[in-house]
Amino acid sequence: MFKPLAINLGLRYAGSRLSFISFISIVAVLGLALSVAVLLLVTSVINGFERELKERVLGIMPHVAVRGREPVAEPDRVAAILRTGKGVTGVAAFVQGAALLVANERSAGVMLTGIEPSEYAAVSDLANYLSAGSVDGLRAGGFGVVVGARVAQQLDITLGDSVFAVMPEANVTLVGIVPRRKRLEVLGIIDTGSELDARAAYLHIDDAARLFRLGGRVEGLHIRIDDVFAADTIARWAQDRLGRDRYFATTWKRAHGNLYRAIGFVRATMFLLVSLLVGVAAFNLVSALMMVVNQRRADIAVLRTMGSNTSTIMVAFVVLGSMIGLVGVGLGVALGVAGSLLIQDGYRWFEQVTSMNLMNQYFVNYLPSELRLADVLLVSGTALLLCLLSTLYPAWRAASTDPAEVLKHE
Repeated sequence: MFKPLAINLGLRYAGSRLSFISFISIVAVLGLALSVAVLLLVTSVINGFERELKERVLGIMPHVAVRGREPVAEPDRVAAILRTGKGVTGVAAFVQGAALLVANERSAGVMLTGIEPSEYAAVSDLANYLSAGSVDGLRAGGFGVVVGARVAQQLDITLGDSVFAVMPEANVTLVGIVPRRKRLEVLGIIDTGSELDARAAYLHIDDAARLFRLGGRVEGLHIRIDDVFAADTIARWAQDRLGRDRYFATTWKRAHGNLYRAIGFVRATMFLLVSLLVGVAAFNLVSALMMVVNQRRADIAVLRTMGSNTSTIMVAFVVLGSMIGLVGVGLGVALGVAGSLLIQDGYRWFEQVTSMNLMNQYFVNYLPSELRLADVLLVSGTALLLCLLSTLYPAWRAASTDPAEVLKHE
């Protein structure tokens, strides 16, 4: 029946009012709490970046683009073939090319993408990110345009305003070489909060075909699939099915693959580095327990002489270390969860106070965060396991105390 006594001793030591023991216990608890909180916070931010890349960037950007080496004259036939691909959930024709938008004596380089709004919804969530206007207003011959929020800001334009699309080709006239340009009406503004807002511009596919002089043909077809990581497989299948001599395919990884791999690398690296902090905090727990053992040598010796066996002493110090670890990890989880939930609002407040946006260099212009239960369980479980392992050596040292040797010097 040593366990009730051992647990009681461990709890009494944990609640000891000796200033030295209380101090080292507080230091151990704070070290664990800060390490666990930082690990949860970093993991949540990385989760946020990963989520935004999937939902915002890949939600608008087609997963696979199949282009003809020559303009495609029969897009409906090609689309029917592509829809038979495994995992393909949507196919839509497109026309795309670079252009310069000019308004209010300002200019912005954009990628003009011609789409059929009703069909393009199958490959892009474009309509979900409209802050003003509508994609449905894009009609053949209307020469309306939907632009990214940063493009609109750069050109100082809003709904109903006119912009001129200056094409890379020029017209040769009697008065010389004149740049080709076309007046467009702003029908919508997209705000994804990502880098796409700085270069996106959409118009009807027939209008785009006229601007790029494709004669009713299209450049290619965009594909959406149910598994974004199968994009390379679908791209190879599409090229083989349609003929590599006539078509080639690219995937979202060409533009953002390195970024996605970087997020995964940063996740693994940061988890390892911050886990080392948890390890250091657990090592501090070893030091703290060793100090408690030294402070309680006389108590241990008395208990041994009264008949307590080594198991009782070991369990007592395992309970003590586990209590310190449990409090530290619990406090760290609470701080980490609170920080993960509040960091987005905190960053917005920081932006407003300092007028600084540190996220401009990234693919989203705000600080995302996503707290996952699996991460909380993994971090807290790992930390508790390290704490438990950290108690074994001090507990063994305490149980190995020679009562005769200790009491001889008391």
